[in-house]
Amino acid sequence: MAADPSSRTRTPTVTEPAPAGPGSRSGGRLVWTAAIALLAFALIGGRQGPSGSSDPPAAASVAGAPTASASSDAPGSDAPGSDKHLFRSRPTRLSIPKISVDAPFTSLALGHSGRLQPPPADNTNLVGWYSDGVSPGEAGTAIIAGHVDTVASAAVFAELGELKPGDRFTVERADGTKPSFVVDSAETFAKDDFPSERVYADTPRAEVRLITCAGDYDRTVKDYMDNLVVFAHLV
Repeated sequence: MAADPSSRTRTPTVTEPAPAGPGSRSGGRLVWTAAIALLAFALIGGRQGPSGSSDPPAAASVAGAPTASASSDAPGSDAPGSDKHLFRSRPTRLSIPKISVDAPFTSLALGHSGRLQPPPADNTNLVGWYSDGVSPGEAGTAIIAGHVDTVASAAVFAELGELKPGDRFTVERADGTKPSFVVDSAETFAKDDFPSERVYADTPRAEVRLITCAGDYDRTVKDYMDNLVVFAHLV
């Protein structure tokens, strides 16, 4: 991802942290490494550029991944200023009726380069969940990302920018629950001015960020210039 997700600290050398499994907890809270300063989420774009050529671009970076998140141990427990939230559970399917999204999840993790692995580019109807962060429905900020397009066609988040405040989507989870989320805003940010703290900071209530690439495609750097982020919370 293109921006430093740990904006409170100076940018250190990018290193790969020791694995922090989804169930790792300290003092009843999930604790993630803060050693990564620049994680990149590669969303492959394949739409034709200005020249009309359709050659595939390189991995299009999306702004940094979360480095410090937390979640509660108890469903329905209250944290100061928080709404009700759920136990941790793996998401299995994302449904956004307004933009005809009905897609299964794959888990995303850090690769050897210290970058977050993207969903497979050969599946246009697949979304990824950052599985070392909180799960959708837990207190904290859950990260869901998907491709905007591929070399073959538009992909799962091609119409993500159509979402408006008040629109709703649902995440099916492995525990059988289907929490619903309401959109607070859908905003586009230049990758070189990405508000990492705002997007990835931990929150006392259960929130979700839906993220994809957006804006013009720069054939020189083989990357989209912007990121689209949908902010939403549990209802």
